[in-house]
Amino acid sequence: MTANPVLRREFLKLSGVAGILAAGRAPAFAQGTSLHFLQWSHFVPAADAVFEAQAREFGKQAGVDVKIERINQNDLQARATAAIQSGSGPDIMVLANNHAHLYESAMVDVSDVAEEIGSKQSGWHDYAKVNCFANGRWIGVPQFIVSWAVTYREDWFKEAGFEYPKTWDEFRKVGRAFKAKGKPFGQAFGHSINDPNAWAYPIVWMWGGLEVQKDGRTVALNSKNTVEAVKLTLAVWKDCFDEGGLAWDDSTNNRAFLSQEISLTGNAPSIYIAARQKFPDVYKGTNHGHYPPGPAGRFYWLPCWNSCVMKYGKNPKVAKDFVRYYMDRAQFDRYFETMDTFGIPATRAYGDPPLWRKDPRTAVFPETLLNARQVGYAGPPGRRATEALSKYIMVDMFAKAIQGMRPEDAVAWAAGEMTKIYAA
Repeated sequence: MTANPVLRREFLKLSGVAGILAAGRAPAFAQGTSLHFLQWSHFVPAADAVFEAQAREFGKQAGVDVKIERINQNDLQARATAAIQSGSGPDIMVLANNHAHLYESAMVDVSDVAEEIGSKQSGWHDYAKVNCFANGRWIGVPQFIVSWAVTYREDWFKEAGFEYPKTWDEFRKVGRAFKAKGKPFGQAFGHSINDPNAWAYPIVWMWGGLEVQKDGRTVALNSKNTVEAVKLTLAVWKDCFDEGGLAWDDSTNNRAFLSQEISLTGNAPSIYIAARQKFPDVYKGTNHGHYPPGPAGRFYWLPCWNSCVMKYGKNPKVAKDFVRYYMDRAQFDRYFETMDTFGIPATRAYGDPPLWRKDPRTAVFPETLLNARQVGYAGPPGRRATEALSKYIMVDMFAKAIQGMRPEDAVAWAAGEMTKIYAA
């Protein structure tokens, strides 16, 4: 059945996809086309439901069968590598962080899409752009930045007579008390793309350490500052944290917090959203705060998600039109609101949306972007920084120290591994 022409014109107006639909019928290039879209399984499942409904609407209007596949976020990089090596696979992949830099030559130039979206939405946040921009072109379109802060049981803190810690000494004191009560803090140090890195990089920066110099080639990790960051982590690990965290991934601390096994963890607000929906006692007692600052200040590393169109795909034009469609505010506003503070929009048009102000317990999340740094600091966050991130060098530096290696030796090992990358 031919769709209503009025609805089609409205679709065009809202989505901003010029030329995607011919009047009264799907265009010849789209009819019978299928798009394979590889995505991660969202920690806020309702957001996946919204996106899938939007994909069905796009498919209905454009005459395209959009097939959405979801896998564990930690499996995306391996899947991307296999698809590129074989020359077949998903037409669009949503890749994490700056991983697109590893596959630059396999990505369709999406500068037209990214520039169009940016011009309509007051420009991109630099933090998001650097993940998707290489050698003068856009190799991906930022979807959103993940919010990040500390989730803690405020009710338990008050019952024990503690305020939220403002210094790392206070952090250790509170954590020591809760670990003695069998309610330790929680932190993942396994090979998982978000939580372990969200500790490892910022702690080094807070103590004044950096991976490389501004020249982007000289590795500077092996310093007294980095050693002190590792020593601090060792101290709080022994005093405060659940020591099973060496094997945790990004979902383990969520489960531990919701089952009331831990009292504090760094995380996106997905824990809070799940608690509100299914765990009312946890929800009532939960609040959020910032990590205490270190000697050099307070910093964050925020995960990101980015849409990448693959060169081996048979329908790159349709794939780019779909990205245009779901990134247009007519669609993305609903997706953003459904995520409910989990994501920070990658464009500046959103400013300070009411969503972030309606609950004072989530007010810290958008503030973290102000103090966020990208991997590779103080150099550019390019391919070499991506490779170091993908190999979990910073995470393993801390894990090795926790497992018994001298902090100085763990730092020297990590600096040596980074030198192999940056000297190549």
